[in-house]
Amino acid sequence: MYRVFCESYENYISQNNGSDYRSEMAKPLSLIVDVEKFEQEKAQNTLQYKKMSDLLFYMETHKNDYPRFVTFLWTIESRGMVPKFFGVALEQDLKEQAKLINMFLKLAYWSVA
Repeated sequence: MYRVFCESYENYISQNNGSDYRSEMAKPLSLIVDVEKFEQEKAQNTLQYKKMSDLLFYMETHKNDYPRFVTFLWTIESRGMVPKFFGVALEQDLKEQAKLINMFLKLAYWSVA
């Protein structure tokens, strides 16, 4: 599932490299794709890390709405990405990012070739 997310994310970014709202919401998801970058941001306790932690917390609390999140959270938690609430991310942004992640996990941006 992690591989599906990573490849779908890369496909999405290559197809939508604009400055629209949804493209902007996708950029922070790069921390999930790059575990080393996530760890660096975590060590520095950056705003980007805090927003990602809020997103993971949002996903954890809304996994009944998005059943694929259960397995996905398990796979990223095994990589050290644990939900933690900081309260710095906007609810509207979290909802949009959750929708994007759900689309990635539903193979909306999966490429067979």
